[in-house]
Amino acid sequence: QLQLVESGGGLVQPGGSLRLSCAASGFTLDYYAIGWFRQAPGKEREGVSCISSSGDTTYYRDYVKGRFTISRDNAKNTVYLQMNSLKPEDTAVYYCAALMRGAGSADLQVFKLCVLQDDIEYWGQGTQVTVSS
Repeated sequence: QLQLVESGGGLVQPGGSLRLSCAASGFTLDYYAIGWFRQAPGKEREGVSCISSSGDTTYYRDYVKGRFTISRDNAKNTVYLQMNSLKPEDTAVYYCAALMRGAGSADLQVFKLCVLQDDIEYWGQGTQVTVSS
């Protein structure tokens, strides 16, 4: 079974932190750009943060800049999203997704993944993040 599995979600108070993990099973993430997406009730799915296959290029939506950090550890076949200073509006189901590296630049990788949501090969099942006092 080839899959992505998210973990690390939960209930946290405003201003708190969580670290989400996205682990690949059955394949290696070395050749994939990885993105974190979220979907709140009644809202469209939106790209939050993405990282190129090399790990050298990252993308963040404006509303998480300075608060979230994406990273990857290829030895563990895992990508992380460190979320600090969480706000109630961050409440959503968070999904990770994988885009196979192509001929494009690293900038194009993360743009296609986070903005266009194009050519995504794998989706995880999601983990719930709830920010509430």
